Amino acid sequence: MNSRVIPTLRPLALVENRHGQFPLDPWLLGSALALLALGLVMVSSASISIADRQMGAPFYYLWRQLAFVAIGLLAGYCALRVRLVYLERLGPWFLLFGTTLLVVVLLIGHEVNGSTRWLAMGPLNLQPSELMKLAMVVYLAGYLVRRGDEVRASVKGFLKPMLLVGIVGLLLMLEPDFGAAVVIGATALGMMFLGGVRLWQFGVLFMVLLAGMGALAWSSPYRLARITSFANPWADPFNSGFQLTQSLIAFGRGEWLGVGLGSSIQKLFYLPEAHTDFLFAVLAEELGLLGALTVIGLFAMLVWRAFVIGQSALTAGNRFGAYLSFGLGMWLGLQAFINLGVNMGLLPTKGLTLPLMSYGGSSIVVSCIACALLLRVSHEHPRQKQPAARRVPTIQPTEHKTMRKRPGRRGEGRGHEFTLTHDRCPRRTVAHRGDGRGHWRPRFSGAGSGRSAACPWRGSKLAGHPSWLGGGSGAERRFPH
Repeated sequence: MNSRVIPTLRPLALVENRHGQFPLDPWLLGSALALLALGLVMVSSASISIADRQMGAPFYYLWRQLAFVAIGLLAGYCALRVRLVYLERLGPWFLLFGTTLLVVVLLIGHEVNGSTRWLAMGPLNLQPSELMKLAMVVYLAGYLVRRGDEVRASVKGFLKPMLLVGIVGLLLMLEPDFGAAVVIGATALGMMFLGGVRLWQFGVLFMVLLAGMGALAWSSPYRLARITSFANPWADPFNSGFQLTQSLIAFGRGEWLGVGLGSSIQKLFYLPEAHTDFLFAVLAEELGLLGALTVIGLFAMLVWRAFVIGQSALTAGNRFGAYLSFGLGMWLGLQAFINLGVNMGLLPTKGLTLPLMSYGGSSIVVSCIACALLLRVSHEHPRQKQPAARRVPTIQPTEHKTMRKRPGRRGEGRGHEFTLTHDRCPRRTVAHRGDGRGHWRPRFSGAGSGRSAACPWRGSKLAGHPSWLGGGSGAERRFPH
């Protein structure tokens, strides 16, 4: 390899190579695959009775779930091959596409249990709210990169994205899908908080949203009934509190080690939606406290790794990758927390699936794509250091200076300067100045800045202009052209 050319990321690798590098986070990958596998087993167990009764085929829902997982893994692999810099540019288009689907579902959507949340696509049903969760996270991550200073400095920069969140929430409430609106709103607030919004602005908007959600719950009879039954489900165990009481019975029967895989009683037409919203209750009955704690630990691992990956990207200067990881981690963690809380009677009943586990095509596919994007960030910014001879330099955007241009001479980059720092020489900066012929000549500053100083950037040659460096955070667009 030419030492004068800046190295780029190597192709994806799923196994550890001879240099000791593991480009994809093994803990995140392992926890996601474990949740997928455990979800397949539990969907098969929880749905076998209802599938035999309704469809005449005991493994009807298992085969469909296998197909959904296969589609999700394929979609995740495609997402894993997309560079973050391209994903950042597509963020507004994703949001527009998701909003269009939310409007379409209100017009020609398929109604199930009184809610119009699905678009019929032949043998499959598409739930646009699941796609909107992913689209909103991608868009907000890009917005915090483009408008980060405005968000931190003014109320206007904070309210503009929240206005979009409010419009999306209104469309979701018309379906109605209160749970998805809560998840998207809470995730957006969390991302804004991590983006550096002023604390008083965050607090005021949080209280306004909390009051609005309370008013919506109070104004709707069925939502109010869910809240009152949640407070005391045993007051009406055969009507409004039936679902929650049956779930609690399942937890009680599971005890420490469970009644055994496939031996659940509550899934035999006692517990409604046993293979979707209340899959965790069936798991707790069959696998006991040990199985329940295992699932909670896997989700905790997934969320923890998402924040670790985000911190690694932030340290490397890739703010888009950092905000994307934080947003995906908050979304998956919050939705899992709500589902687990509903199953255990800690939260009012909501129709939210358990990511990577519950039956449902849209949820499984979108969850797989979300995990793939986290793996993509970990691939572009691995936490484990590479060997010194092959270490990928870290590009951190700094304030650029526009030098005086020499009159009468043409050429791209003439008179412009940008600054690079990297982990090999953390106390030294390298200012590259264009010479008008597509070359960028380094000038050193900082500790050990002499001509004899050993630095891998010395004498580097860039093809074209600094945007060739990539980096995935959009930083190259701030360099002068």
